Amino acid sequence: MPSNTFHPELRLARLLPRSIVSPRTLPVIRRLQIRSGKAQPVGGRIERVDETVTVRVFRPAASGQPVPALLFIHGGGYVIGNAAMGDRFCRLVADRLGVVAASVEYRLAPDHPYPAPLEDCYAGLCWLAGQPDVDPDRIAIAGESAGGGLAAALTLLARDRGEVRPVFQLLSYPMLDDRTSARADLDPRRMRMWSPRNNEFGWSSYLGGVAAGEVPSPAPGRRDDLAGLPPAWIGVGTNDLFHAEDVAYAGRLRAAGVPCELYEVDGAYHGFDLVEGRAGVARAFLRARITALSAVLGEGERVS
Repeated sequence: MPSNTFHPELRLARLLPRSIVSPRTLPVIRRLQIRSGKAQPVGGRIERVDETVTVRVFRPAASGQPVPALLFIHGGGYVIGNAAMGDRFCRLVADRLGVVAASVEYRLAPDHPYPAPLEDCYAGLCWLAGQPDVDPDRIAIAGESAGGGLAAALTLLARDRGEVRPVFQLLSYPMLDDRTSARADLDPRRMRMWSPRNNEFGWSSYLGGVAAGEVPSPAPGRRDDLAGLPPAWIGVGTNDLFHAEDVAYAGRLRAAGVPCELYEVDGAYHGFDLVEGRAGVARAFLRARITALSAVLGEGERVS
């Protein structure tokens, strides 16, 4: 039975805030992130997709033939964050698995509500599939938090359009269902880094003019048509606001015939692996992600 207390290795849990973003703090957080978003990535480069979208690309040593690829989508509740947040993971994946890894810089809500962020990610996916050093039949999509929600939505969009067919979706505590904000049974004492209030702000910013009561395409947790999607890996902590919706989505993927591995971390809060990356439980989470990707994309990788 999942525990209500925090994992003993996550020692910062009791010191962390429950909420991190609001309409009042949004401008401040964005200003703090500007510099990292513009800096050239160590070991990679920024490349332009179109007039609105760029990607931070990490390539392995020259192989002489097209290699698999990963499109990474950063988190931030649809309202903050930048592609530089994916640098470490993309560099690691490129080095260990010998793939091209690209983190997409998508436009943020509320300035750019749905469908702009999703279409930006789709543009990044199509760009990646068209690169001469990429095997377009071996592309995976990964995302964290809101980026995980966008990754799930992107696999649905790619399936529906039929232009690019991703082979895998790697979803870390994905933000999938706007209805979670209205749940009355959540214990706020268990929440860290992302609260129901944060969630309501993020979703309302992203959904923009989507009519109330409409089943929105950007919310994968509301979608009924999950058949024909690529296999998935979903990782989430039991003290994460998104735990229930992620478990439910994993079950619905399986019911639709989509293979899905669910990796639950007892006592882990939202984004625990990013905040306390040195903790053993966070390192194990990273190994599980790399191992899942390795089974689909990797050749001769080193998982440590």
